[in-house]
Amino acid sequence: MTARVTRLRQQVPLLVWLVLVWNMLWGTFSWANLLSGLLIAVVATTLLPLPSVPASGRFRPVAALRFLGRFLADLLVSSAEVSWLAIRPGQHRSAIITVQLRTDSDLLLTVIAEALSLVPGSLVLDLDREEQVLALHLVQVRDLAHVERQRANVLGMEDRVVRAFGSAEDIARLDRPDTDTPETQGTERLSQL
Repeated sequence: MTARVTRLRQQVPLLVWLVLVWNMLWGTFSWANLLSGLLIAVVATTLLPLPSVPASGRFRPVAALRFLGRFLADLLVSSAEVSWLAIRPGQHRSAIITVQLRTDSDLLLTVIAEALSLVPGSLVLDLDREEQVLALHLVQVRDLAHVERQRANVLGMEDRVVRAFGSAEDIARLDRPDTDTPETQGTERLSQL
């Protein structure tokens, strides 16, 4: 298969998405909007090409359902906790933690970071791609044991994402003990809000 055909196959979903967004922005689906959206999508992807993201993983439906179920549960519980913090008087302690991740796939790191940021009460501040270290802000922490539980939750999220979408090599990296990890997996800074 030539490089041009491979690139076209990778671009088709993006083109379809851009045409769909164009039509939703106009609020109506018409031939004029479809054709103009296609023209703009082709021009945009030609003038501003995105780098290809290697997708070496494999979709595993059972693991994906496990990831989705836990993500939705985290979303509901965290939403309730953040809502309670908003109406509860008093000062709250927050923390910034770092977590040493085990995967080095750009796609998987992105999914992990997005999933963590979508859950209320946490926000990814930085992701060091070379060192695979994620910095996360937590809105509410009770003590250092709670910080460690949150760090374990991040590693659990990584585990579910990799098992749902990762390659066999990514999964093997999760299962082997990592001797390169520093003794302290991260630092915390507790502060008063």
